[in-house]
Amino acid sequence: MWNILSSLLWWLFIALIVISLILLVGFYFQGAFRDRVEYQVDCPPNPKDALFAPTLASITNSFITQGIVTDFWAEPDLIQQARLDAVSKAEYTIDFETFFMTPGKRADDFAVAIAERAAAGVKIRLIVDSYGTKDISPKYWQRLQASGIKLSFFNSFKWKAPLDYAGRTHRKLLLIDSQVALVGGAGISDLWDGTEKSDDRQPWLDVEMRLEGDIILYLAGVFSQHWTYGGGKANLNREQQATSVKDKQYPMLVTPGANPQYRFSPIKALKYNSIICATNRIWLASPYFLPDPNSQDLLIAAKQKGLDVRILTTSKRSDKKPVYYASYEHYGKLLRGGVEIYEYQPSMTHAKMLLIDDRWTITGSANFDPRSFDHNEELDLASSQPELVNGTKNVFENGFAQSKIITYSEWKQRSWWRHRILGNLVDFFQWQL
Repeated sequence: MWNILSSLLWWLFIALIVISLILLVGFYFQGAFRDRVEYQVDCPPNPKDALFAPTLASITNSFITQGIVTDFWAEPDLIQQARLDAVSKAEYTIDFETFFMTPGKRADDFAVAIAERAAAGVKIRLIVDSYGTKDISPKYWQRLQASGIKLSFFNSFKWKAPLDYAGRTHRKLLLIDSQVALVGGAGISDLWDGTEKSDDRQPWLDVEMRLEGDIILYLAGVFSQHWTYGGGKANLNREQQATSVKDKQYPMLVTPGANPQYRFSPIKALKYNSIICATNRIWLASPYFLPDPNSQDLLIAAKQKGLDVRILTTSKRSDKKPVYYASYEHYGKLLRGGVEIYEYQPSMTHAKMLLIDDRWTITGSANFDPRSFDHNEELDLASSQPELVNGTKNVFENGFAQSKIITYSEWKQRSWWRHRILGNLVDFFQWQL
């Protein structure tokens, strides 16, 4: 019996070594060990400068256009209702792209709303991520298709290129009649109600905005890229996409982060260069916060110059606790450098925001982590519109008021198993996959 057990353990050890070597070789050929680009800028432009937006656009591969935020929400119920209201008003077209959907009331209500408009003759196209919507039953999609809705699953698994499956569309974009857009970070899931997870005490924190103006042309193009990717035909007819906005429009950047594969990440460039240009405030919110050494150095350098540097992130109430442990491991260097880290206490925070001074704000779908920077298809928007800047600032202030500030002495007492071992293991794979 002992000989059999010893032989089994030996073969398990050999299998572990072989699997580890295969992973190591795979990471090597994928470029996991290449030198990383470090963002450093001499004489950065001031966010108040008239040329700040075009300068930032030129170094981040962003589209620069004009638009106006006509509404802004920071509560899941309001976000869901805003989407349903927008759908109910559609007369010609509805285009929707999302990453995450789960069975439940929110998904059912959304299906009823778009099916009703399809019956009224509205042309509807959906792009849903094949992984992020895996829990939705085939019957759900079949019912939608039977009502005339066109559907595209983004990046289904293919044996011909299995590593491509790591790339996801993480965008959340709703376009109505090529006149109005809703952009944010919330999925179509009852999780946002704060009742699905046992440790949530109230609805999740998230944000969404309603846009009009010239920016709609660019967002329609962003959607068309992925629709074509899924085998559909892009509609480049702009006759019904002329905007009728009479209010003042503001400069806006559209940054459609695309799986870069090699070195350059538009989303990363947007966030890092914005941080570099700050003169008095950097408030950053991300549910999954995994800063690399470059971004840590940038945040600490800003703090040492006297800027107000704060991070708003999730607590142990995270929906991905192993990722939270990995995130916690990154706190030490930042805390030693004086950066303030706030963990939101009532529930999961899913908001992705960056406020630079009282002048510039970035929000959308991208987290401050390697998956959003290097693997996902994302959509972030940046603007200096005062109403959006003030709305973002209010969300931050409410979030800070309901958060716990983490201290360096507390961080040093973190768990060996959960944080130091599991957290570092998860962190390694997060930066490679």
